[in-house]
Order: sequence, then structure tokens, then C-alpha cells
Amino acid sequence: MLELAKRNNLLEARNFEYALQDIDEPQLYREHFPYTEVPRIAFNHRVVPIHMPDKIWITDTTFRDGQQSRAPYTVEQIVQLFTFLHRLGGPKGLIRQSEFFLYSKQDRAAVEACRALGYDFPEITGWIRASQKDFRLVKEMEIQETGILVSCSDYHIFQKLKMKRSQAMEHYLGVVRMALDLGIRVRCHLEDITRADIYGFVIPFAIELRKLSEQTGIPLKLRVCDTMGYGISTPGVAIPRSVGGIIYGLLHHAGFPSERLEWHGHNDFYRAVSNASAAWLYGASSVNCSLLGIGERTGNCPLEAMVFEYAQLRGTLDGMDSRIITEIARYYEKELGYRIPPRTPFLGSDFNITRAGIHADGILKNEEIYNIFNTEKILDRPVTVAISNLSGASGVAHWLQQNHPELSDEQRGKTSAPVQAIKAWIDRQYEEGRVTSIADAELESQLQVQLGAQSAGKL
Repeated sequence: MLELAKRNNLLEARNFEYALQDIDEPQLYREHFPYTEVPRIAFNHRVVPIHMPDKIWITDTTFRDGQQSRAPYTVEQIVQLFTFLHRLGGPKGLIRQSEFFLYSKQDRAAVEACRALGYDFPEITGWIRASQKDFRLVKEMEIQETGILVSCSDYHIFQKLKMKRSQAMEHYLGVVRMALDLGIRVRCHLEDITRADIYGFVIPFAIELRKLSEQTGIPLKLRVCDTMGYGISTPGVAIPRSVGGIIYGLLHHAGFPSERLEWHGHNDFYRAVSNASAAWLYGASSVNCSLLGIGERTGNCPLEAMVFEYAQLRGTLDGMDSRIITEIARYYEKELGYRIPPRTPFLGSDFNITRAGIHADGILKNEEIYNIFNTEKILDRPVTVAISNLSGASGVAHWLQQNHPELSDEQRGKTSAPVQAIKAWIDRQYEEGRVTSIADAELESQLQVQLGAQSAGKL
């Protein structure tokens, strides 16, 4: 069948048939994943086209995957974080959904408390085991959408479930039918897809899911789970590790539209952000993230990172209030006792601090030289200079300009007497063996000494 594609007005072949390959032994892709060695990145030089959807958005798993690797949040903490997500997402609701556990009394209380806030976004969704009892729980709580696990690699099908592919597919389809019969929207979590047989199992299974959706009129979603962080965004990489190849297959061969494709990636190989961006670029409308990237093992894709990926790809924040990210960081550290590594982009205490004197001199002349963007406007975080033996007079002058705007240029310029005297004091500290940075309180004390001496005519 030939079909005129709307995105490029070209006739495209659509008569692809992908049947389940029901093999007797698992396909473990040992050439890619030897296990006793580092995984290998293989290329087949097949390049699929970039296909950015008309609309893209972010979904959240802070209260599901994010809670699997830390002490559970209290109801009050979940409500506060959910409120942050709502404010961060802006009036267009670009943080579209947030998923919750439903099992304990505390889980359900958190759902009810967040629902009582009356927000349209993020929409509250569930995550459950694939059982009739759990589906009844979703129905009783009037949750409109829930995620269920449909593991798709032979590692899981053969070695965990102890099934063959045909048995696993029939089991999964039966569970999905059960949910659809209850009128529940299902989000199928294709676990471990970057080690799965994409055209031997995933695409045939996805085609059957699409047929079920068409028969019932209830839209099914696919969450594309890079469970082990094996995904690669580089063009020309062979499946099953190719992010673009996987999204292309589900979009073009399984027939799922962009708005029903969601990427969920882990950071085992430092690729969570680049892979999520690639999923957007190649046709998935949604990327699933957690606040601060907190999640299983090395964590999920950090939600705050994708706010800035969105802005870079679209050329606008589209109403998202990025200043809330700084509020979130402060809340995690002060209220939750979570230590954010100081050099964490956008969040860490040092992310826009410079220590080198030559950099401080550049910032003193124009902060744009050494600051990634206007961090004061966009993140409510002014660029700062940490004072050490490397800061020089420029660093001291910049600290004075930030902290004491009431001083005159003659008092806070880098050639001024107070700045030169403070710098001389700093130099003596390090000549005597100091190795730590100079604290703000120490600088304040020295400033008062020098200003006092200046007013007494001693400088």
C-alpha cells in the first residue's frame, strides 16, 4: 500500500508485514552484550529520518520510579513536589502527567491530596502490576490511565517469566483486554526494549496492541523503556540499541502516532538526556523523567534537564517557569535532606560559580563571557565567584559588586584600596598553607576592617 505522508508530501510504502518470530532459544544479542565485557556499540549505517512531532511534552515518574530508590515521600512532601511540577509546567501543562503507586494507604492518600488541588496538569496516572485485583483498584480510585509492565526482551520473557514469545504476547494481550473491558486507558511499559528483538517481537506485539485500541476506541500508549540505559542516539547505530531506529519502527511499522509514544530512559551510560532528546527528534511526543533524575541505579532522565532541552529545540520555554527549578533544588536540600552534588547542572551550588581569576575578570567585564545564559533571570540564580588563591583582584571585585552594591566604584573596583588589601590578606592565607575557599563571612569581616581603615584615613 502506498500512502501520501503528510509530513513531507511523499508517497511512502506501507505494506510491511511483521509476524511474531516464536523462537525456541532466547535472542540475547551476545555480540552486543557479552556481559563479561563492556557492551559494544554496533553500526549498520541505516539512518532513519528525524521526525519531530508537532507537539512534545514531559511526563513525570518522581513518585513511582523516583521512589523506588529512596525513602518514600510523605503525603505532604508529594503534595509540595506535585505543586512544583504544576507551576513548572506552566499554563500549557507541558509537564503533562505524573504517575503514582496505588498500593498503600499513604499512596492513595497522596493521590487524593494531589487531586484535591484541582490542577488539570499534571494528570494523575497510576502504575500497577498486571492483575485483575490491581485493575479494580485503579477503577475504584477513578484513575483514567495506568501503566502496566509488558517486558519485551528475551532476557525477561525467557529467563524471568519462563515463557516463549507467543506465550508472553498472549498473556500481555489478555491483561490489556482486561483493562480495556474496564474502560481504563492503558500505558504499556515495554521494559528492556534496548535488548529486545525489535522486528521479531516488539513490532508484531505493538501491531496487535494497536488493533486492540482500534477495536475498543480506547487509545493505548507505549512507554519505550530503556531499562538498562543501553540506548544510543548516534545515527547509524544498529538496533536494538538505536533510539531513532526503535522510535521509527513503532511509528512507521507498528502504526502508533507520536502522541502515544513515550520514552523512558535510564542513565547507566550517561546517555539519559541525549537519548530522551533523540526520542523527541525521531518522533515520540513524550519523554518520561523524574525530578533530579532520582530513580533506579544511576537514575532516570532529570526532568529539569528536559525543560532546557525543550527550550533549546523549540526556541522558547513556552510558558514553563524555569525559576521553579531553583525552588525545587532548595526544597530537596533543606526540607528533604537530599545532597545535590555541587556541580550538578542547573541545580548544584557550584553550577554557575567561577573560581579562576581570569574567568572572574571576564565576568566582571561582561558576565555573558563565562555564564551559559542569564541564570539570574531564567533560574533566579545570579552568577557568582568563589574566592580562593585563584580568584585574584577580579574575583574580590566581583564579590563586592554582587554583595555590596551600595559601595562606590572607587571602593569596589579591582584596583581600589579595599580590594587590593583584601586580596593581599587572601594571598597571605594561602602562603601560610590554607587549602579551602574563603567563606563569605570571612570576606565580610575583612571588608569591614578595610572600610574602617579607609574611613580612618589609614588606606
